Amino acid sequence: MPEALIADFGKTVVAWQRRHGRNTLPWQNTRDPYRVWLSEVMLQQTQVTTVLGYYERFLARWPRVTDLAAASLDEVLAQWAGLGYYSRARNLHACARAVAELHGGEFPRSAAGLQTLPGIGRSTAAAIAAFCFGERVAILDGNVKRVLSRVLAYESDLASSAAEKKLWDHATALLPERDVDRYTQGLMDLGATVCSARSPDCLLCPVQPLCRAQQAGDPTRFPVKTKKLKRGRRENWWLWVEHQGRVLLQQRPATGVWAGLWTLPMFDDEAGARAALPAGAEPQVLPRIQHALTHFDWVLHTLRIESPGAAPDGDWVAREKLAAYALPAPLKKLIEES
Repeated sequence: MPEALIADFGKTVVAWQRRHGRNTLPWQNTRDPYRVWLSEVMLQQTQVTTVLGYYERFLARWPRVTDLAAASLDEVLAQWAGLGYYSRARNLHACARAVAELHGGEFPRSAAGLQTLPGIGRSTAAAIAAFCFGERVAILDGNVKRVLSRVLAYESDLASSAAEKKLWDHATALLPERDVDRYTQGLMDLGATVCSARSPDCLLCPVQPLCRAQQAGDPTRFPVKTKKLKRGRRENWWLWVEHQGRVLLQQRPATGVWAGLWTLPMFDDEAGARAALPAGAEPQVLPRIQHALTHFDWVLHTLRIESPGAAPDGDWVAREKLAAYALPAPLKKLIEES
């Protein structure tokens, strides 16, 4: 790596972030690791605009990590409902409890210590350590991988763990001697607002003169990652049984998709759903729902019936109390609109 790049890159990012980066988000301008950690977890694979409301509601309900630790997992999942990637919520709860029970309610003050907590990986630990404790340590989330891969015209395939490890080494070498917190935020801002995956705005990029991919004329070729996830397709049937304003819900298993969330009774096929209906019942067939998850597309059909008769096991929940239950986003929308 050229010495000039090492010398200029960090200073350029810091100067740009100070003048043009994002500096007014609610989790910025704080050294509170609880608030920074909460935002970092919520922002994983989720847009800032989506996170803002959830972040404020979480803090209003649980202003300290010890408050979150004292909550039940069901309460946390209910607050998280609709944000997706629910393993984050389960890890969030487990991490809060670990901080409360093993560390006296105080987060470890180093990236290495933070990585020992549930759900905190290397990049998230580094971000918290940089923002809250000023540790000189590199991050490498998805946005930062894209920025650095393009600046370096990094040809190695990031599907390889060895290639990713080498990029970590490059990220560490590029760290400035000072202002690591602002530099870290600057890299995040560049990836989120300028160096986008499909349409990078190179004319507005402060590191354009240093960017080898831009000089080669094809920045979107980077990062290189050949391993593609093969999307699957799944189809299930919901049975919506309601009686006198109460809806029948079942809790999903502790593992798998929507683990721990509450849904309508779910069946593998229409025959199974109809077999669970009271004898002679004729349900309303609702329009199917198409829900895209990370690894597969999910088609959900719904049979709806108003019935006090025999029904699958579950909890009868009054409509006005549904907000206290962790419902997946498509079900929440279905109930609200019906």
